[in-house]
Amino acid sequence: MRRFPLCICTIEYMQLYEILINVKSLLIRNGSEQFKRFVETPQPLSFKVYIFNITNPDEVQQGAIPTVSEIGPYVYRQYRRKIIKEFSKDNTTVTYVQQQFYIFDKVASLPYSETDNVTVVNMHMNAFLQAFESEAKDTFQIFFMKINKTLERTPGVRLIKRVVQGFRGKRKTLLHSPKDPALAILMRHINANIKDIFNNPKSMFLTTSVNEYLFEGVKFCINPTGLARAICNQIKEYGSKTIRTMEDGSLSFSYFHHKNQTEKALIEVNTGIENIENIMKIKKWNAKSYLNTWLNVVSNETMKPSICNMINGTDASLFAPFHKKGDSMYIFSSDICRSVQLFYEQNVMYSGIPGFRYSIGANFVNDIGPEYSNECFCIDKLPNLFKRSNGCLYSGALDLTHCMNAPVILTLPHMLGAANEYNTMVHGLKPNMKKHKTFVDVEINTGIPLRGGKRIQFNMFLKPIKRIKLTENLRISLVPSIWIEEGIALSPQMVRTLKSKLINTLDILNTIYLTILVSGVGLTIMSSFLYCTCGNKIIIKTDHFPKVVDAPTDLNNVKTKKKHPK
Repeated sequence: MRRFPLCICTIEYMQLYEILINVKSLLIRNGSEQFKRFVETPQPLSFKVYIFNITNPDEVQQGAIPTVSEIGPYVYRQYRRKIIKEFSKDNTTVTYVQQQFYIFDKVASLPYSETDNVTVVNMHMNAFLQAFESEAKDTFQIFFMKINKTLERTPGVRLIKRVVQGFRGKRKTLLHSPKDPALAILMRHINANIKDIFNNPKSMFLTTSVNEYLFEGVKFCINPTGLARAICNQIKEYGSKTIRTMEDGSLSFSYFHHKNQTEKALIEVNTGIENIENIMKIKKWNAKSYLNTWLNVVSNETMKPSICNMINGTDASLFAPFHKKGDSMYIFSSDICRSVQLFYEQNVMYSGIPGFRYSIGANFVNDIGPEYSNECFCIDKLPNLFKRSNGCLYSGALDLTHCMNAPVILTLPHMLGAANEYNTMVHGLKPNMKKHKTFVDVEINTGIPLRGGKRIQFNMFLKPIKRIKLTENLRISLVPSIWIEEGIALSPQMVRTLKSKLINTLDILNTIYLTILVSGVGLTIMSSFLYCTCGNKIIIKTDHFPKVVDAPTDLNNVKTKKKHPK
């Protein structure tokens, strides 16, 4: 028995679905409503920062385990705007630069204030010292070559050069190799000049205001002379995104000042016109279709991009429509220089709008190494630390040295899911799956994010560094600095807009669909009834009346009388 009515019902439903949802309204077309939302987010994102205050800095300086206390959130409203550069000739892609700025939300941050003082790891000093500590590595060999040129132009340190040359004979550069005896001499002079570079520090920690630490900047290299000046010039040239040059020539460290402006990277994304499933997917970042941050693959003496350097997904402001339960999707985060896969977790409801929740999986920071075919994340740039024999960090930690030009370690907040080798190095952590896991809730039919939060933590190792007195009593510890939650929750106004344009339409669609379905089922039942009633009979039209006869075995042999004209 054939059930044509049900098939027709399904086809009609899908046609109505596409008509009423109006997929074209989701495309990024110049001048459209969607384009306006694309250029400027309809509502600001929430940017929350939690700072780990060191409660026992003096004891840690003498070898104790660090104890931290979370302070925050310090809440900022993040506004985003895209400055459009061009559309491709066929309008399938659009290129832009991202502009964003942050405004401190005093009310949402209560009882905390930007003027609060916190005691934290001296990130910029620790990063500088660890750079010079890697004697057995070639990580900072280029850095050594550059500093040599500066030293040769610095009259105050020419005496050092003559001493070194007398010690080992004349060579072209002051620093010939990481194991060169000249490095030991230079390290001793660096030890003596730390006070002029980093404002006469008494420990590996500093006390500063929240505003200075996050945005305004902690100043150093203030009026340096001699070797200190040469080193400050090299720190400036090294180009860490967290360090900038001030008007008076000094340097300043802050976590997010570089984000509080128009970014330099050109971003090219799909408009969805060619394929709606590719809408907002990043095609090129910084004019390149892949990164060069992580290790690449060498095949037949040819360098090929590894999976770690692939650019996948969107920036999380919009996803492809028509999601299915069980699928996965990607977001690309330039903050950590990598793509992140999100997996379907569960069905959710947000203010009466149904959606799917997606969250990170174990392949974010846990399952990393050759056994997971992603050893390209194991850059192995930090010597003398707790890590696996293959150079990969233990589970739950990722080395961002190449990404941030500083030895920063990425984990989930409070080192959620991290190996015991790391989370036992510090006291005061309180990991919580619900509070610290990255997720996003997506409206199923449009791909619009309903609610979500990108949650990550930045850490740095503390450890003894040869010939640096400030570090001689330290124990190796992975110390948390801050964790952030960059998220969104649709405002009541946006919820009403989405409901009026989508949910009400879907209600109409469901009513029409049920009507068609009932009609289809009714026709199917009727045809089944007639089939059962008539049995193995057929109806043949005669000259006057229809006549029911037994059906022959082969219907092709049935012949009817032809009516001849008289």
